[in-house]
Amino acid sequence: MAKIEARLEKMGIVLPPPLKLPAGMVIPFSFVVVRGSTAYIAGHAAQNADGSIAGPLGKVGAEVTPEQAADLAKGVAVSILASLKRQLGDLDRITGWNKALGMVNVAPGFAATTGVINGFSNFILDVFGPEVGEHTRSAVGVAVLPMNIAVEIEAEVEIRT
Repeated sequence: MAKIEARLEKMGIVLPPPLKLPAGMVIPFSFVVVRGSTAYIAGHAAQNADGSIAGPLGKVGAEVTPEQAADLAKGVAVSILASLKRQLGDLDRITGWNKALGMVNVAPGFAATTGVINGFSNFILDVFGPEVGEHTRSAVGVAVLPMNIAVEIEAEVEIRT
C-alpha cells in the first residue's frame, strides 16, 4: 500500500466517492486538472461517506460554530485527497502542497477565518509531514458559498510526473 494511503488508514480516514451533486445541478469543470507537474484543485466541500455534501450548512458564527467549521475544513481536505487519488492514481505522487485558498461562509462580524481553515492545514501537515505538506494559504470570509456550505477550499499541488 502507498505510504500516504497507509497513513490515512492508520488515522481511520476513508476517502469518499465522487461528489453526489444535488438534483438539477450541473458543473462544467473538472475537480482536478493536471498541467505538467502541477495539479490544480477546484473548490471542494466536505463530504459524507456516501459522497453527499456534509453539514452542518450555514454561516459560521451563526448556524455553524467555529469548531464545527474547523472539522468541516478537515473534511474538505479529505474530499480533496479523494479527488486527487482518482486523478493521480497514487497520493504518493504529491511532492508538495503549494497553495490553498480557504473560503468561509461567515455571519456578519465573524473574523476568525484563520482558525477555521487551520482544520485543513493541520490535517495536510499531519498526513504529509512538514516537508511535503508545507503550503501557503489564505483564509477569507465570504457572504455566501454554493449550496450554503460553510467551508470551501481550493488548492494547488506539485506532483511527480
